[in-house]
Amino acid sequence: MTISPRLFALVFAVVAALAAPVAAGVPIFGPDGQVPSLAPLLKGVTPSVVNIAVMGKTSSEPEVAGSGVIVDAKAGYVLTNHHVIAHADRIIVTLKDNRKLDATLVGSDPDTDIALLKIAARNLTALPLGDADRLEVGDYVLAIGNPFGLGQAVTSGIVSALGRTGLGLESYENFIQTDASINPGNSGGALINLRGELVGINTAIFTPGGGNVGVGFAVPINMAESVMKQLVANGEVHRGRLGVQVKDLTPELAESMGVGAQQGAIVDFVDVLSPAQRAGIALGDVILAVDGEPVHSAADLRNRVGLTQVGHKIQLTLLRNKASKTLDVLIE
Repeated sequence: MTISPRLFALVFAVVAALAAPVAAGVPIFGPDGQVPSLAPLLKGVTPSVVNIAVMGKTSSEPEVAGSGVIVDAKAGYVLTNHHVIAHADRIIVTLKDNRKLDATLVGSDPDTDIALLKIAARNLTALPLGDADRLEVGDYVLAIGNPFGLGQAVTSGIVSALGRTGLGLESYENFIQTDASINPGNSGGALINLRGELVGINTAIFTPGGGNVGVGFAVPINMAESVMKQLVANGEVHRGRLGVQVKDLTPELAESMGVGAQQGAIVDFVDVLSPAQRAGIALGDVILAVDGEPVHSAADLRNRVGLTQVGHKIQLTLLRNKASKTLDVLIE
């Protein structure tokens, strides 16, 4: 789906209006005298977001579990969270038009909390995939899902942080943090940008009391798509292995090592006969990029390698003795 220039102008009129004081009861008008609204955008994307209910071996009635996103209308693929369907014997998907369909589990990956379902139906609407790597803190986003099992709902907010790790929620973490309200039941739903593109799969909330407090987390669509491709091909994810132990390059370490880089991963240990050793990676190397994309931390490197399909080559850019070097590594 693409957003028209006129609708884009209306969207930004909304943003401007939210920031400006307005007298009570006075409508805010956009281009052509229209009141700005996100409704035209949402009419095109909400049919792509589904409700998911599950039944276990001892269940007599479906239990509302969460949400999902149609990402391929032709194949009937629906992305959701692993934890939404982890204990299900039967998965029931309800579309925006109230059609109820039994879903087949294509595959699931608990390490990223991503699962892929397949439904057989005509006239499905898929959300186009965006690029989460282009997101910036402050970008406006919308969260669509099934909070508390009430039915489909939409909330809005901004990207409040990127690359969140160390939360202990999954083994591979690189969360988008947002203040768009995410509550129980939103899990597996869509986080979209104002172009109507899917940028994340809503996954978790940080809350002391069980409800939204303005800190929600979504799996970036780039990570989810990488997992999805492996689930389609293999039914499971085969983790890539580099064979190194790494730690974050902090400003203090960068200064002590005399390197100008401000972020990256320092090689602490190289396994014998590992892909890393065969490629020539050495203790003390600072890995700066994978396939030309900057490495922000040790966790970032682990995510990249872990989600690379086995048998594929990656190119590492690193610093050794203050000199730049590139190495090709075959992932095992």
